[in-house]
Amino acid sequence: MMYQANVYDQRDELIRSHLDFVDFVVCRMRPQIPVFVSMDELRSAAMQGLMEAAARFDPGRGVMFKTYAETRIRGAIRDELRKMDWFSRSMREKHNRVLREIKQLEQDLGRTPTEEEIAGAMEMELGQYHKMLNEIGHLGIVSLHEVLDGDFGGDTFMDQLEDLDTRSPEDSLGKKELVGMLAGAIDRLTEKERLVVTLFYYEEFTQKEIAGILELSEGRISQLHSQALVKLKATLPQ
Repeated sequence: MMYQANVYDQRDELIRSHLDFVDFVVCRMRPQIPVFVSMDELRSAAMQGLMEAAARFDPGRGVMFKTYAETRIRGAIRDELRKMDWFSRSMREKHNRVLREIKQLEQDLGRTPTEEEIAGAMEMELGQYHKMLNEIGHLGIVSLHEVLDGDFGGDTFMDQLEDLDTRSPEDSLGKKELVGMLAGAIDRLTEKERLVVTLFYYEEFTQKEIAGILELSEGRISQLHSQALVKLKATLPQ
């Protein structure tokens, strides 16, 4: 009974000490989520993710709780959004169309295509293509926090970067191959796309901060972010 009480105390302390972190993650995800979803709804889902993280966290795996919790919080928010069915069929079709065109162009060209080439393949003006990127980008459905879902039991690419050395040798080998594949795909992105991915996911700058650093509009940063992630998803085995 004493052991069980200590476990509950530790879990409660993890939750209490990371309440501000919940708001941080929600604010980071807010620009990617439709305006009709309220902050209260996002916070409620995020709190569920934090509680799940506190209940399942294993410090013996050598991963920081904040890193683990962010993945679970983001996952809980995505699950709640899916329940709302806000990712419409038309938006799915647009996203899948961009994905298909990029895959085909990569096969034909032997390299990652430029946005002009993608727009041309889709028989669109560049401005129309940019508009589509803004639409699918604000859905928040394509992310380095999500690309491995389905193939590896809910783990994300970011999980693998943090957790690679804690797995069995056999499991780690497959993960390293996948990480190497995605690292190669990042290298094939345009310079601006690589900068956006690096600043957003590794340096943890906000979209507004990245816009200031690169001297571009926030809308342009959103387009580059969306295009980079669709390119990366097109590279990974489905």
